[in-house]
Amino acid sequence: MNSVLKTGVSRISVSLQEPLLAQLDGMVSQRGFESRSQAIAEMVNQQLVEHKQQLGEEIMAGTITLVYDHSTPGLQKQLADFQHEYLSEVISSLHVHLMHAHTMEVILVQGPAARLQSIANRIVTCRGVITGRLQLTTAIIPPVHPLPE
Repeated sequence: MNSVLKTGVSRISVSLQEPLLAQLDGMVSQRGFESRSQAIAEMVNQQLVEHKQQLGEEIMAGTITLVYDHSTPGLQKQLADFQHEYLSEVISSLHVHLMHAHTMEVILVQGPAARLQSIANRIVTCRGVITGRLQLTTAIIPPVHPLPE
């Protein structure tokens, strides 16, 4: 038995039209994948994450990435208050000051996908937020210290 079979990898066959295959090969080369299989596995994994995110109850980890105008009155306090309101889901945050009164903030979150989406929606729609996005993965962070009930 070869090592590939021991790791649980299965071989499948995929049929693609030539133009699509050419685009795939171009992306494999440009992004530095070792093979088509590696690229396709990454794409399938991303689609599975999105599918689980849509289901809503899967526990996921991710980030909410924001760019906002820190000169907007009350915005920084509002963002901090949201993070305190969701202490069970917000793990950590980091911000960096950009040019022209802009700040980028990355908030590390974990919890049910639907709840994380709800939190992200509340944050991204605040007046002064220029752009924001929730990015999730099915991997979860081991609890550092469980919160009391």
